[in-house]
Amino acid sequence: MVGISHQFIKDIRDRLRIKHTRFDNEISDLIGEARADLLLGGILADKVNDEGDMLIKRAIATYVKAEFGLDNADAEKYRAAYMTIKKHLMLSKDYTVAEEG
Repeated sequence: MVGISHQFIKDIRDRLRIKHTRFDNEISDLIGEARADLLLGGILADKVNDEGDMLIKRAIATYVKAEFGLDNADAEKYRAAYMTIKKHLMLSKDYTVAEEG
């Protein structure tokens, strides 16, 4: 799997509304988990690892929001949202069928 840039971790941290870096290791692990889950769902590796793809970023951020922290009252809401995004990606040929050429 491709590494995670510091900017991507910062972007996800911003979506969690966290300003410090104390949880960056946990955030990085969750990003890796989200990427692995998307790959298991049949999403192309080059798409999963494209930190500039806004749909992938949204899927990963939603996964992280669902799994971050211990007392997360909104976890189920975010898990459901993540699964909806993942299903849409799985149904899109743009994300599941490699371009020839």
